[in-house]
Amino acid sequence: MSDKAMKQLDQLWGRGREFLGTRYAIMAGAMTWVSERNLVSAISNAGGFGVIACGAMPPEKLREEIRATQKLTSHPFGVNLITMHPDLNQLVEICGEEKVSHVVLAGGLPPTVAIQRLKELGIKVMCFAPALVLAKRLIRQGVDALVIEGSEAGGHIGPVSTSVLAQEILPTIKEVPIFVAGGIGRGNAILSYLEMGASGCQLGTRFVCADECVAHPKFKNSFLRANARDAVTTVQLDARFPVIPVRAIMNDGTKKFMDHQRHVIEKFNKGELDEKSAQLEIEHYWAGALRRAVIEGDIETGSLMAGQSVGMVTQLQPAQEIIQDLITQALTALKSRNGHINTEVS
Repeated sequence: MSDKAMKQLDQLWGRGREFLGTRYAIMAGAMTWVSERNLVSAISNAGGFGVIACGAMPPEKLREEIRATQKLTSHPFGVNLITMHPDLNQLVEICGEEKVSHVVLAGGLPPTVAIQRLKELGIKVMCFAPALVLAKRLIRQGVDALVIEGSEAGGHIGPVSTSVLAQEILPTIKEVPIFVAGGIGRGNAILSYLEMGASGCQLGTRFVCADECVAHPKFKNSFLRANARDAVTTVQLDARFPVIPVRAIMNDGTKKFMDHQRHVIEKFNKGELDEKSAQLEIEHYWAGALRRAVIEGDIETGSLMAGQSVGMVTQLQPAQEIIQDLITQALTALKSRNGHINTEVS
């Protein structure tokens, strides 16, 4: 591929590369049970930016995972912390003690004290911004970069598509680097968001079928077989009991969740559960479901969290090959565009 196209690409995501400290401004989405030392280090070694998914890990388990990842790569990687974690403050301190360079705060609006403490520790802070007003608020709180993730993504999602968020936020927010996520599976799409003003992109689903990913072969095979329309969102049955939508490949577990909601609502209506207990019973339904699918291979009743880009996951590949495919696709699109422009000018 031409040096000219590579220079153009490097210029387009130069801000993202500088912020992440990587060869390519390609972040890996943090996926619980999936984004651990092996996959994270492989992505970083390939020139991308791996991110450990802390999830519900206890503090010392996170420390162990960070140290294990550091032994596998000398390149930058980040840690994703859930703001609702009961030990959030302790997790923040561990990230500082272990010299983590970047922390991604997810799962709700982060407390200002956590952002400030991370910055005091010399850690770059990234947060998810599901709307323009929240993006502006996060910048006022002091975050160093934003991720805008659309509803095409896997796992817990918001209601707005990636393309709409990009059009709403990228032309307006210039103070910090912005990484676009949700439904991205090809380098052409990465290029288009860079040209709209993004500093880089985040991909999760695309990396599930990396050779280095520890997910069960059955879990990976469910991705290889799925189409975009198979990755659907959970449905809320009763406004009194809000359900954060989760996008996953439809299976018996997804269907049983609907039955579970009906059962809990019925118990509440009969006075057998109070409102708080009913809400908790609904929310806890998926506890362990993702682990059963990813680690144990229970693809029937486990949670197959995946984005709509799952239809573009067609083979098992090393992480380095996945990233190089994305780069080649972006460069091919640039080269084609350059040739088209030159032809028109001549």
